[in-house]
Amino acid sequence: MNSQINRPLALIILDGWGFSPRTEGNAIALAHTPNYDDICANFPRTTLAASGIQVGQTAEAIGNPEVGHLSIGTGRAARSESFRIEDAIKDGSFFENEVLTHAFAQAFAAGKPVHLIGMISDGGVHSSIDNLFALLRMAKRSGITEVYVHCILDGVDVPTRTADIYIEALEIKLADIGVGKIASLCGRYFGMDSRGNWERTARAYTMLVHAEGERSNDAVSSIRNSFLRGIADEFTAPIVVESEPDVPVARVGHGDTVIYFNHRPETMRQLVRSLSLPDELGASKPAVSSYCLTEYDRDFALPVAFKSEPVGNVLTDVLTGSGIPSVKITQSERFPHLTYFFNGGADTQLENEQHILLPTPRSESVDHQPESQSFKITDRFIQSLDQNRSGVFVVNLPAADLVAGTGQVSKTVEAIQYVDTCIGGIVEHIRNAGGIAILTSSHGNCEEMSDVVTGEPQYLTTSNRVPFHLVADGLNGTTLRDGGSLADIAPTILGLLNIEKPSDMTGNDLRKR
Repeated sequence: MNSQINRPLALIILDGWGFSPRTEGNAIALAHTPNYDDICANFPRTTLAASGIQVGQTAEAIGNPEVGHLSIGTGRAARSESFRIEDAIKDGSFFENEVLTHAFAQAFAAGKPVHLIGMISDGGVHSSIDNLFALLRMAKRSGITEVYVHCILDGVDVPTRTADIYIEALEIKLADIGVGKIASLCGRYFGMDSRGNWERTARAYTMLVHAEGERSNDAVSSIRNSFLRGIADEFTAPIVVESEPDVPVARVGHGDTVIYFNHRPETMRQLVRSLSLPDELGASKPAVSSYCLTEYDRDFALPVAFKSEPVGNVLTDVLTGSGIPSVKITQSERFPHLTYFFNGGADTQLENEQHILLPTPRSESVDHQPESQSFKITDRFIQSLDQNRSGVFVVNLPAADLVAGTGQVSKTVEAIQYVDTCIGGIVEHIRNAGGIAILTSSHGNCEEMSDVVTGEPQYLTTSNRVPFHLVADGLNGTTLRDGGSLADIAPTILGLLNIEKPSDMTGNDLRKR
């Protein structure tokens, strides 16, 4: 293909901006959004499925930014690694996986313990507790007697203050399967940092290797005591479980086997580096045999049970093949989504593809600075557009979604109003350049911040549909069809650019013919 674009196109992804007819707990409905309201009133719009089977998830799964960006960028309901693992457990192939069978066989032959490290959650974004249960059953079948679970607590992808319930369920399952003990606990703030806060990772490392942390002989009680002190699941400081006073249940030691069971890569990289790769913390560490459920980083050169299957012919591939530059702009929290996930699981940056990252200060608290990096992102878009008035610009504005995760409706309303100001600036500049703007979202969140039945605060993302708006001058009565999904966005963009979509893309142009 050798098509050329003669006007710019901006894809604006408003994370967490779902659609709901309710006004209670709907921060979008409560916010003053003159720019967004103008777009709703004057340009073609529809709503898109952002969760479930239409985006490659299980039917009951809620939306999330990872799957959302994967579907948007690939133009299909790409099967996520979590979905592949779930299928493997169901059809039994999980228990025949060569990497996992080797891990357990090696531990059995050496007479050494197996340590299972990951987040105890059924949120599905970073991990699945079902994967842990499958590993425990596999350990039992392999004749392993020493199996220790090192639990990372969630409270973000599942309701807050529920870690005790998950750990209690794990204890019951351990007894039912007949193998395994809980050895340690810590919140994801420590165990899954992905922003270079190595001091947090060091706390998790010393808990695992040196049994440093609060001591307790009852995992569930220790979590509940933490709740009573006002500490949420994710911020739970390292806790070492003791079998008797001053005797930890287990430490990770020389010759042991470690299996990391999270399926999402970037939030496991620091912990894996610190424990399983040499010299990251500049200290001696036990030589362990390490295995990863999915591929966290190709440079790690560790055995991987379910290797990544990058999706080809994604939107960025097609644009590059057509000689069209693409620019992706966002802040730290969504950079992997706009690059790795949007590009179908590819780590490499393509020719004619530019990545612009606006770092989020480590000290920034989203509820104290609800606008986050929104204005900086907008400024960089305007600068980029002024420098090159052609190409496709993908702009991710995550501030509202990040604040919604705190459960604070008023602060989320503030964030939405800041984002609305940015929408106005981006759309104005793209229209002045004779271009096209598309507004959408990767998943819902802000539109449903209270439980429909109880009215209690809700901290989770939703399964609601998300908006899709096509903004440009001279659309000549263009209308959009109903019933679409996020997978239809890439084909729509290619259609607007007069580029034929590849057969790999199962999505379809949203414009009515």
